[in-house]
Amino acid sequence: MKGLNLNRLAVAAMTAAIFTTAAAAQQQTVEPAVPQREIIVSLEDHKLALVENGEVKKVYNVAVGKPSTPSPEGTFTIQRRVVNPTYHHDGKTVLPGPNNPVGTRWMGLNKPGYGIHGTNEPKSIGKSASHGCIRMAKADLEEFYPLVAVGDTVRLVGHRDEETARLFAPAEAPATAAAQPMETANTEAAPAAPVASDPAPAAAAAPVPAVTTMASMGTR
Repeated sequence: MKGLNLNRLAVAAMTAAIFTTAAAAQQQTVEPAVPQREIIVSLEDHKLALVENGEVKKVYNVAVGKPSTPSPEGTFTIQRRVVNPTYHHDGKTVLPGPNNPVGTRWMGLNKPGYGIHGTNEPKSIGKSASHGCIRMAKADLEEFYPLVAVGDTVRLVGHRDEETARLFAPAEAPATAAAQPMETANTEAAPAAPVASDPAPAAAAAPVPAVTTMASMGTR
């Protein structure tokens, strides 16, 4: 009887040890690291880079503030994200659609009235043309939107520095191969026949879920 009790105690001890080990293993489970994202906009270059864990993921052409309404410089964060926003400004309301000044996506910054958004003026991309916000082309905007989140850092750089020069420097063209010397025969070349044809004419140049959300924007 005494031996049976000892066996029961041993089994209970082993069971407790197993549960303790399992609990410790659960506590030691490492949560996946949250990506460190930063959005860097060079106002001088009219470009935006998405940088994640120190690696450039995407680079886009953007429109920035015009001289009379420049984009603010400094470090901000994304405070709000809206799909198919309704535009409100100075008593004017524009519902979602092709005439909406902020396009199909709005990423508001923690500086009131400023954000990253689309545009109903696609020809402004690549220029200093906005009221201070960062405008993106529709396809770029809708690709970029799911890649960022509330709380991500947005840095607006007014003048090119070492970092923006590295991020947005144009790719170097490959070096031109040195011209090879031509060998000429010691004979007299026959005159070329005249060409009497006109030059050939130039060849002719070759859905998002409807989630309407009210959003108040001060600039665009």
